[in-house]
Amino acid sequence: MAKESNEDPNQKTTILNLFNSGLEPEIISLELDIDEDIVKSIIEKEKNKEKGGKTDSNISNYLMNKFYLDVIIDINAITKEAQIRTWKALKSKPELNIIVKETQSILEQHAESKLKLVMLHIDLVGSTKMALTLPIDRLTTIIRAFTQEMTKTIAMYGGYVLKYIGDAVLAFFVVEDYGPKEQAEGSNLSLRKKEGEGEETRGEGRSKKIEIKSNINGLTSLQFSNVISCASTMIKILKEGINPILNQYDYPELKVRVGIDYGEVAIVQYGIDIYEFDNVTFKAPHLDLIGYTISVAVKMTSLAEPDHMVIGQKLFDNLDDKLKASFRKVQTNTEIWSYSNDTYDGLYSLFTK
Repeated sequence: MAKESNEDPNQKTTILNLFNSGLEPEIISLELDIDEDIVKSIIEKEKNKEKGGKTDSNISNYLMNKFYLDVIIDINAITKEAQIRTWKALKSKPELNIIVKETQSILEQHAESKLKLVMLHIDLVGSTKMALTLPIDRLTTIIRAFTQEMTKTIAMYGGYVLKYIGDAVLAFFVVEDYGPKEQAEGSNLSLRKKEGEGEETRGEGRSKKIEIKSNINGLTSLQFSNVISCASTMIKILKEGINPILNQYDYPELKVRVGIDYGEVAIVQYGIDIYEFDNVTFKAPHLDLIGYTISVAVKMTSLAEPDHMVIGQKLFDNLDDKLKASFRKVQTNTEIWSYSNDTYDGLYSLFTK
Protein backbone atom coordinates (compact mmCIF):
# COMPACT_ATOMS: atom_id res chain seq x y z
CA MET A 1 0.00 0.00 0.00
CA ALA A 2 1.31 3.46 -0.89
CA LYS A 3 2.47 5.70 1.91
CA GLU A 4 0.50 8.75 2.87
CA SER A 5 2.18 12.16 2.97
CA ASN A 6 1.69 15.13 5.27
CA GLU A 7 3.91 17.46 3.21
CA ASP A 8 7.06 16.14 4.85
CA PRO A 9 9.76 18.71 3.81
CA ASN A 10 12.41 16.07 3.08
CA GLN A 11 9.98 13.99 1.05
CA LYS A 12 8.83 17.05 -0.87
CA THR A 13 12.43 18.00 -1.69
CA THR A 14 13.17 14.47 -2.89
CA ILE A 15 10.09 14.43 -5.14
CA LEU A 16 10.91 17.80 -6.71
CA ASN A 17 14.57 16.90 -7.24
CA LEU A 18 13.60 13.66 -8.95
CA PHE A 19 11.04 15.43 -11.14
CA ASN A 20 13.58 18.10 -12.17
CA SER A 21 16.08 15.37 -13.01
CA GLY A 22 13.69 14.07 -15.68
CA LEU A 23 11.53 11.43 -13.97
CA GLU A 24 7.77 11.28 -14.51
CA PRO A 25 5.40 11.43 -11.49
CA GLU A 26 4.34 7.82 -12.08
CA ILE A 27 7.94 6.58 -11.80
CA ILE A 28 8.60 8.73 -8.72
CA SER A 29 5.46 7.29 -7.12
CA LEU A 30 6.58 3.72 -7.77
CA GLU A 31 10.16 4.23 -6.68
CA LEU A 32 9.29 6.05 -3.43
CA ASP A 33 6.12 4.07 -2.73
CA ILE A 34 4.02 7.21 -2.49
CA ASP A 35 0.54 7.70 -3.93
CA GLU A 36 0.84 9.15 -7.45
CA ASP A 37 -1.81 11.81 -6.75
CA ILE A 38 0.26 13.07 -3.81
CA VAL A 39 3.34 13.28 -6.03
CA LYS A 40 1.42 15.17 -8.73
CA SER A 41 -0.07 17.51 -6.12
CA ILE A 42 3.36 18.46 -4.75
CA ILE A 43 4.72 19.07 -8.26
CA GLU A 44 1.68 21.11 -9.30
CA LYS A 45 1.85 23.29 -6.19
CA GLU A 46 5.50 24.04 -6.89
CA LYS A 47 4.73 24.93 -10.51
CA ASN A 48 1.97 27.32 -9.45
CA LYS A 49 4.29 28.90 -6.90
CA GLU A 50 6.99 29.47 -9.53
CA LYS A 51 4.59 30.97 -12.06
CA GLY A 52 4.09 34.18 -10.11
CA GLY A 53 2.49 35.92 -13.07
CA LYS A 54 5.34 35.09 -15.44
CA THR A 55 5.09 33.37 -18.80
CA ASP A 56 3.75 29.82 -18.41
CA SER A 57 6.77 27.68 -17.60
CA ASN A 58 5.06 24.65 -19.13
CA ILE A 59 5.53 26.02 -22.64
CA SER A 60 8.13 23.74 -24.14
CA ASN A 61 11.39 25.03 -25.59
CA TYR A 62 10.29 23.56 -28.93
CA LEU A 63 7.17 25.75 -29.03
CA MET A 64 9.00 28.82 -27.73
CA ASN A 65 11.31 28.75 -30.74
CA LYS A 66 8.33 29.48 -33.02
CA PHE A 67 7.96 33.03 -31.64
CA TYR A 68 10.17 36.03 -32.37
CA LEU A 69 11.69 35.86 -28.92
CA ASP A 70 13.56 39.18 -28.88
CA VAL A 71 10.15 40.86 -28.69
CA ILE A 72 9.14 39.09 -25.47
CA ILE A 73 12.55 38.76 -23.79
CA ASP A 74 13.67 41.81 -21.81
CA ILE A 75 17.40 41.58 -22.51
CA ASN A 76 18.30 44.53 -20.26
CA ALA A 77 16.37 42.98 -17.36
CA ILE A 78 18.02 39.58 -17.67
CA THR A 79 21.43 41.27 -17.94
CA LYS A 80 20.79 42.95 -14.57
CA GLU A 81 19.62 39.63 -13.13
CA ALA A 82 22.85 38.05 -14.38
CA GLN A 83 24.81 40.68 -12.47
CA ILE A 84 22.98 39.83 -9.25
CA ARG A 85 23.45 36.08 -9.72
CA THR A 86 27.15 36.52 -10.54
CA TRP A 87 27.68 38.68 -7.46
CA LYS A 88 25.99 36.03 -5.31
CA ALA A 89 28.04 33.30 -6.98
CA LEU A 90 31.28 35.01 -6.00
CA LYS A 91 30.05 35.27 -2.41
CA SER A 92 28.82 31.70 -2.16
CA LYS A 93 28.37 28.56 -4.27
CA PRO A 94 26.42 29.28 -7.52
CA GLU A 95 22.97 27.76 -7.80
CA LEU A 96 23.06 25.97 -11.14
CA ASN A 97 19.81 24.06 -11.44
CA ILE A 98 20.06 21.89 -14.54
CA ILE A 99 16.71 20.48 -15.62
CA VAL A 100 17.35 17.67 -18.09
CA LYS A 101 13.72 16.58 -18.44
CA GLU A 102 12.98 18.28 -21.79
CA THR A 103 16.40 17.48 -23.27
CA GLN A 104 16.02 13.83 -22.35
CA SER A 105 12.45 13.78 -23.68
CA ILE A 106 13.48 15.15 -27.10
CA LEU A 107 16.36 12.69 -27.39
CA GLU A 108 14.21 9.73 -26.33
CA GLN A 109 11.54 10.59 -28.93
CA HIS A 110 14.11 10.35 -31.72
CA ALA A 111 16.49 7.72 -30.31
CA GLU A 112 18.31 5.65 -32.94
CA SER A 113 17.22 8.03 -35.70
CA LYS A 114 18.36 11.20 -37.46
CA LEU A 115 17.11 14.72 -36.90
CA LYS A 116 17.91 18.14 -38.33
CA LEU A 117 19.09 20.47 -35.57
CA VAL A 118 20.87 23.76 -35.09
CA MET A 119 23.98 23.10 -32.99
CA LEU A 120 25.46 25.90 -30.87
CA HIS A 121 28.88 25.71 -29.22
CA ILE A 122 30.06 28.49 -26.89
CA ASP A 123 33.58 28.40 -25.50
CA LEU A 124 35.44 30.57 -22.99
CA VAL A 125 38.53 32.34 -24.31
CA GLY A 126 41.68 32.30 -22.20
CA SER A 127 40.52 29.86 -19.54
CA THR A 128 43.93 28.16 -19.56
CA LYS A 129 45.56 31.44 -18.52
CA MET A 130 42.98 31.87 -15.77
CA ALA A 131 43.73 28.38 -14.52
CA LEU A 132 47.37 29.41 -14.05
CA THR A 133 46.65 32.68 -12.25
CA LEU A 134 43.55 32.01 -10.13
CA PRO A 135 43.06 29.73 -7.12
CA ILE A 136 41.10 26.63 -8.12
CA ASP A 137 38.07 27.53 -5.99
CA ARG A 138 37.79 30.96 -7.64
CA LEU A 139 38.29 29.47 -11.10
CA THR A 140 35.55 26.86 -10.67
CA THR A 141 33.21 29.49 -9.19
CA ILE A 142 33.65 31.76 -12.23
CA ILE A 143 33.16 28.90 -14.70
CA ARG A 144 30.03 27.72 -12.87
CA ALA A 145 28.64 31.27 -12.88
CA PHE A 146 29.36 31.48 -16.62
CA THR A 147 27.67 28.15 -17.43
CA GLN A 148 24.72 29.11 -15.23
CA GLU A 149 23.99 32.24 -17.27
CA MET A 150 24.59 30.55 -20.62
CA THR A 151 22.25 27.70 -19.65
CA LYS A 152 19.48 30.10 -18.67
CA THR A 153 19.84 32.06 -21.91
CA ILE A 154 19.77 28.96 -24.10
CA ALA A 155 16.54 27.82 -22.41
CA MET A 156 14.95 31.27 -22.84
CA TYR A 157 15.51 31.06 -26.59
CA GLY A 158 14.01 27.59 -26.90
CA GLY A 159 17.22 25.58 -26.85
CA TYR A 160 18.46 22.55 -24.93
CA VAL A 161 21.85 22.06 -23.30
CA LEU A 162 23.29 18.77 -24.50
CA LYS A 163 26.45 18.76 -22.40
CA TYR A 164 29.15 20.79 -20.67
CA ILE A 165 32.65 20.24 -22.03
CA GLY A 166 35.12 21.78 -19.60
CA ASP A 167 34.53 25.53 -19.96
CA ALA A 168 32.33 25.13 -23.06
CA VAL A 169 28.61 24.51 -23.52
CA LEU A 170 27.15 22.47 -26.38
CA ALA A 171 23.45 23.04 -27.07
CA PHE A 172 20.89 22.29 -29.77
CA PHE A 173 17.71 23.85 -31.13
CA VAL A 174 14.91 21.93 -32.79
CA VAL A 175 13.79 23.60 -36.02
CA GLU A 176 10.63 22.53 -37.78
CA ASP A 177 11.59 21.70 -41.35
CA TYR A 178 9.07 22.99 -43.91
CA GLY A 179 10.20 20.87 -46.84
CA PRO A 180 8.68 20.17 -50.26
CA LYS A 181 5.63 18.42 -48.73
CA GLU A 182 4.68 21.44 -46.61
CA GLN A 183 5.37 23.77 -49.54
CA ALA A 184 3.02 21.67 -51.70
CA GLU A 185 0.33 21.72 -49.02
CA GLY A 186 0.62 25.48 -48.89
CA SER A 187 0.15 25.65 -52.65
CA ASN A 188 -2.87 23.33 -52.49
CA LEU A 189 -4.40 25.50 -49.76
CA SER A 190 -4.12 28.60 -51.92
CA LEU A 191 -5.63 26.69 -54.86
CA ARG A 192 -8.62 25.52 -52.78
CA LYS A 193 -9.14 29.06 -51.54
CA LYS A 194 -9.07 30.35 -55.09
CA GLU A 195 -11.60 27.78 -56.30
CA GLY A 196 -13.92 28.60 -53.39
CA GLU A 197 -14.04 32.26 -54.37
CA GLY A 198 -15.51 32.24 -57.84
CA GLU A 199 -14.95 35.95 -58.45
CA GLU A 200 -11.24 35.75 -57.71
CA THR A 201 -8.99 36.40 -60.66
CA ARG A 202 -6.03 34.22 -61.63
CA GLY A 203 -3.61 36.96 -60.61
CA GLU A 204 -5.16 37.23 -57.13
CA GLY A 205 -4.98 33.44 -56.70
CA ARG A 206 -1.29 33.45 -57.54
CA SER A 207 -0.76 36.29 -55.09
CA LYS A 208 -2.30 34.26 -52.25
CA LYS A 209 -0.11 31.26 -53.14
CA ILE A 210 3.01 33.42 -52.95
CA GLU A 211 1.83 34.88 -49.65
CA ILE A 212 1.34 31.42 -48.08
CA LYS A 213 4.74 30.25 -49.30
CA SER A 214 6.26 33.45 -47.95
CA ASN A 215 4.68 32.85 -44.54
CA ILE A 216 6.11 29.32 -44.43
CA ASN A 217 9.57 30.58 -45.35
CA GLY A 218 9.19 33.39 -42.82
CA LEU A 219 8.41 30.97 -39.99
CA THR A 220 11.40 28.83 -40.90
CA SER A 221 13.84 31.76 -40.98
CA LEU A 222 12.32 33.06 -37.71
CA GLN A 223 13.36 29.90 -35.89
CA PHE A 224 16.93 30.26 -37.19
CA SER A 225 17.07 33.95 -36.30
CA ASN A 226 16.15 33.10 -32.69
CA VAL A 227 19.35 31.05 -32.44
CA ILE A 228 21.39 34.01 -33.73
CA SER A 229 19.63 36.24 -31.18
CA CYS A 230 20.46 33.71 -28.46
CA ALA A 231 24.18 33.92 -29.29
CA SER A 232 24.07 37.73 -29.35
CA THR A 233 22.30 37.82 -25.99
CA MET A 234 24.85 35.44 -24.43
CA ILE A 235 27.68 37.74 -25.53
CA LYS A 236 25.83 40.79 -24.19
CA ILE A 237 25.18 39.11 -20.82
CA LEU A 238 28.85 38.23 -20.56
CA LYS A 239 30.06 41.75 -21.42
CA GLU A 240 27.45 43.76 -19.51
CA GLY A 241 26.27 41.32 -16.85
CA ILE A 242 29.13 39.09 -15.72
CA ASN A 243 32.27 41.13 -16.48
CA PRO A 244 31.32 44.30 -14.54
CA ILE A 245 31.00 42.16 -11.40
CA LEU A 246 34.29 40.36 -12.06
CA ASN A 247 35.98 43.75 -12.49
CA GLN A 248 34.92 44.76 -8.98
CA TYR A 249 36.92 41.83 -7.61
CA ASP A 250 39.92 42.40 -9.90
CA TYR A 251 39.25 39.16 -11.80
CA PRO A 252 40.09 38.94 -15.50
CA GLU A 253 37.23 39.68 -17.89
CA LEU A 254 35.69 36.75 -19.71
CA LYS A 255 35.40 36.53 -23.47
CA VAL A 256 33.73 33.87 -25.58
CA ARG A 257 33.62 32.47 -29.08
CA VAL A 258 30.44 30.99 -30.55
CA GLY A 259 30.07 28.50 -33.41
CA ILE A 260 26.66 27.62 -34.88
CA ASP A 261 25.53 25.43 -37.77
CA TYR A 262 22.51 23.54 -39.04
CA GLY A 263 22.29 20.00 -40.32
CA GLU A 264 21.51 16.37 -39.72
CA VAL A 265 22.64 14.59 -36.56
CA ALA A 266 22.08 11.10 -35.20
CA ILE A 267 20.65 10.34 -31.76
CA VAL A 268 22.50 7.34 -30.39
CA GLN A 269 21.86 5.29 -27.26
CA TYR A 270 25.12 4.02 -25.78
CA GLY A 271 23.57 2.05 -22.94
CA ILE A 272 21.78 2.59 -19.65
CA ASP A 273 22.75 5.04 -16.91
CA ILE A 274 22.26 3.59 -13.43
CA TYR A 275 22.41 5.92 -10.44
CA GLU A 276 21.14 6.19 -6.91
CA PHE A 277 19.25 8.98 -5.20
CA ASP A 278 18.20 8.77 -1.55
CA ASN A 279 18.99 5.04 -1.59
CA VAL A 280 16.72 4.51 -4.60
CA THR A 281 18.19 3.09 -7.84
CA PHE A 282 17.13 4.64 -11.15
CA LYS A 283 17.77 3.69 -14.75
CA ALA A 284 17.69 5.94 -17.81
CA PRO A 285 18.91 5.53 -21.40
CA HIS A 286 22.29 7.15 -22.03
CA LEU A 287 21.68 9.20 -25.18
CA ASP A 288 24.00 11.47 -27.15
CA LEU A 289 24.25 13.23 -30.51
CA ILE A 290 26.84 12.48 -33.16
CA GLY A 291 27.34 13.85 -36.66
CA TYR A 292 29.24 16.06 -39.05
CA THR A 293 27.25 19.15 -38.05
CA ILE A 294 28.45 18.93 -34.45
CA SER A 295 32.08 18.56 -35.53
CA VAL A 296 31.78 21.58 -37.82
CA ALA A 297 30.10 23.77 -35.18
CA VAL A 298 32.75 22.93 -32.57
CA LYS A 299 35.67 23.37 -34.96
CA MET A 300 34.48 26.69 -36.41
CA THR A 301 34.28 28.17 -32.91
CA SER A 302 38.07 28.53 -32.84
CA LEU A 303 37.91 30.77 -35.94
CA ALA A 304 35.64 33.35 -34.29
CA GLU A 305 37.10 36.57 -32.90
CA PRO A 306 36.59 36.96 -29.14
CA ASP A 307 32.99 37.96 -28.35
CA HIS A 308 31.88 37.14 -31.89
CA MET A 309 30.09 34.25 -33.57
CA VAL A 310 30.80 32.17 -36.67
CA ILE A 311 28.05 30.32 -38.54
CA GLY A 312 28.12 27.77 -41.36
CA GLN A 313 26.78 28.07 -44.90
CA LYS A 314 23.77 25.83 -44.20
CA LEU A 315 22.59 28.06 -41.38
CA PHE A 316 23.40 31.23 -43.31
CA ASP A 317 21.27 30.07 -46.25
CA ASN A 318 18.22 29.81 -43.98
CA LEU A 319 18.41 33.37 -42.60
CA ASP A 320 16.34 36.22 -43.97
CA ASP A 321 18.06 38.81 -46.17
CA LYS A 322 18.25 41.45 -43.45
CA LEU A 323 20.03 39.13 -41.03
CA LYS A 324 22.33 37.81 -43.77
CA ALA A 325 23.47 41.37 -44.41
CA SER A 326 24.78 41.62 -40.83
CA PHE A 327 27.32 38.85 -41.49
CA ARG A 328 30.53 38.92 -43.48
CA LYS A 329 32.28 35.94 -45.05
CA VAL A 330 35.26 34.45 -43.22
CA GLN A 331 38.40 34.15 -45.32
CA THR A 332 39.61 30.57 -44.89
CA ASN A 333 42.27 28.31 -46.34
CA THR A 334 43.23 24.66 -45.96
CA GLU A 335 45.78 25.49 -43.24
CA ILE A 336 43.12 26.70 -40.81
CA TRP A 337 39.95 25.05 -42.14
CA SER A 338 39.68 21.59 -43.70
CA TYR A 339 35.93 20.98 -43.94
CA SER A 340 34.69 20.73 -47.51
CA ASN A 341 31.34 21.62 -49.01
CA ASP A 342 29.14 18.57 -49.63
CA THR A 343 27.29 20.09 -52.59
CA TYR A 344 30.12 21.57 -54.66
CA ASP A 345 33.91 21.63 -54.74
CA GLY A 346 35.72 23.87 -52.29
CA LEU A 347 35.83 24.59 -48.59
CA TYR A 348 32.66 24.88 -46.55
CA SER A 349 31.86 28.60 -46.26
CA LEU A 350 31.74 30.39 -42.91
CA PHE A 351 30.29 33.77 -41.92
CA THR A 352 30.85 35.96 -38.88
CA LYS A 353 29.44 38.95 -37.02
